[in-house]
Amino acid sequence: MASETQQVAAGPSGLSSAEVAERVAAGHVNVVAETTSRTTAEIVRANVVTRFNILLGILLIIVLVIVRQPRDALFGIVLVSNAAIGIIQELRAKRTLDRLALLTAPLASVLRDGRQTDIPVDTIVQDDVIALATGDQVPVDGPVLRARGLEIDESLLTGESDAVVKEEGSMCLSGSFVVAGSGWFQAERVGEEAYAAALAKEAKAFTLVNSELRDGVNWIIGGVSWIIGPMIALLLWSQVRLDHGWIEALSSAVAGAVGMIPQGLVLLTSLAFAVGVIRLGRRNVLVQELPAIEGLARVDTVCFDKTGTLTEGTLAVRDVVMLSDIDPAPALAAMVAAEPEPNATLQAIAARYPGEGAWRADGAVPFSSARKWSAASFGTKGTWVLGAPEIILPRNARIAAQVERYAEEGSRVLLLATTDYPLNGDSLPRQLKPAALITLGDRIRPDAAATLRFFAAQGVQAKVISGDHPETVAAIAREVGVPGSSQVVDARRLPREPEAFADVVEEATVFGRVTPHQKRAMVQALQSRGHVVAMTGDGVNDVLALKDADIGVAIGGGSAASRAVAQLVLIDGEFSTLPNVVAEGRKVISNIER
Repeated sequence: MASETQQVAAGPSGLSSAEVAERVAAGHVNVVAETTSRTTAEIVRANVVTRFNILLGILLIIVLVIVRQPRDALFGIVLVSNAAIGIIQELRAKRTLDRLALLTAPLASVLRDGRQTDIPVDTIVQDDVIALATGDQVPVDGPVLRARGLEIDESLLTGESDAVVKEEGSMCLSGSFVVAGSGWFQAERVGEEAYAAALAKEAKAFTLVNSELRDGVNWIIGGVSWIIGPMIALLLWSQVRLDHGWIEALSSAVAGAVGMIPQGLVLLTSLAFAVGVIRLGRRNVLVQELPAIEGLARVDTVCFDKTGTLTEGTLAVRDVVMLSDIDPAPALAAMVAAEPEPNATLQAIAARYPGEGAWRADGAVPFSSARKWSAASFGTKGTWVLGAPEIILPRNARIAAQVERYAEEGSRVLLLATTDYPLNGDSLPRQLKPAALITLGDRIRPDAAATLRFFAAQGVQAKVISGDHPETVAAIAREVGVPGSSQVVDARRLPREPEAFADVVEEATVFGRVTPHQKRAMVQALQSRGHVVAMTGDGVNDVLALKDADIGVAIGGGSAASRAVAQLVLIDGEFSTLPNVVAEGRKVISNIER
């Protein structure tokens, strides 16, 4: 991204100032009313407009307006206190989420009037030509105009962790990140028409979290509301017959009615929830709705998105398999140093072999998605090639068998080969000899296995649903110890008939190639079978499922949309915090039901 306005000597032509003004006037601007959390009005309404508050509020108005005896209105303290506890806590959560959103407000580098300059993303217009570089977030949807080794991570949108190679004509989706290379693309869908905005829009309607305690209290208050009117009339009639004034009679009737409302139970429930929220806050868990900690304590099924929850969303070298007596470490370190724009794979190798190494390249061929290999020449140390085994040594049956075995385990496999022949332009060097196989896979969260063991011990079923390849998902599930991970379901082959769909979702444990709408359908299918479902996720692709789950748990470092719809947010992203949330919720329920 350009740090300052600069002249672009060559490349795609951008819009002129007049063309930008035309599109602004027509409303083709990247303006999205993004909701990072619930509005203040929604929070106040959810905590004020309740059966308890309405019933007690009517009686309070009678005492203050008609009877005019403020000393008899002390029960109003319970009404105000109960509403204030929820409003204050949830406003604090809102402020925290809004601050997180401000930290990620991006700029975009666009080409206008032949010059490249940085502008806020909400001022992008349709047909703008936008530059992309490693680390940039794609602000809108549109086709690639020019690419140089461009790879984009779309995991927040699709759930698939592998970076997607983008070439001329490929579509870029808003909300994804550039992990390698650079390029230009043209804004085609802006504002609420963009993919990420359209998906998040489906989950904007606010709904209260399910709470058996709150439902039980509301049932009691509902029953009281049916008899409180006749009871007030009866008390008023009896007081008038005793020759009491109608004001005094009304005061006595209201006092009798107030005694019928379970004020202590309601206030105790709110206080117990509030104490739980404070305790969880000390563990960096943000609770957006008070009853959410109760909900997770009642959960019997937890759905995990693989990328960002079970895994960290980054590649790591799993193993280096020697195929000769030559140590591959110096060559790998030197090849990473020779690559001007390393992709995610080379970055993982660099983490395994840090430093530039002692070798210096006197020639190099950068990685290309079309070639599927990169190469470098190191003088007397020879020429080295790193890439897809089936491209570098396509006729080596022994290596092919090894690659297939590692691929079945969910690993990505690269071949390192060497030769004494020099580089020959963009063609593979001659007489390549295998040196090593490098296997890579998703970096698993260190706390994932222990957390899953906790849920298994508590009788909570775990289900892994991901947009990744089914075998990759299954391999990760087996590695972290998910029960039943030996069988994996390709979501593209799920039945469409609702009952058959629900049968498969209930019986199976691991699912791959799952779309955002299928995640939502899976949550609904489990709920239809009587399960209390929690969903964890961090991306826009998880938003619909987070919204419909009984409890949505978002990872703090994920998308703003996922944090906005979830009831619980793990601010520091620590997966191991979930058992503490469950324990706290059960403690709250025990204290209230005792």
